[in-house]
Amino acid sequence: MQVQMRGAQPLVRDVERTADRLESAFLAEMLKHAAPQGWDGAFGGGVGESQFASFMTEQQAGMLAQALDLRLAEALGKRDG
Repeated sequence: MQVQMRGAQPLVRDVERTADRLESAFLAEMLKHAAPQGWDGAFGGGVGESQFASFMTEQQAGMLAQALDLRLAEALGKRDG
């Protein structure tokens, strides 16, 4: 039986990746509540708008997470260390 120890570098990348996902999820939740609701009537998107709005919100949150640094990776790293 072989036991392989994970080095510090892969663990740091895992923390950073997890922090990026957490930042994106946090921003997506904030955007859900801050974004205007769909339009009704002739200018509304109808059923398709409500079904695809979550995809748009997730993409916007991902772009915001890349542009902004909420420093969650640093906070998680300090907590572990």
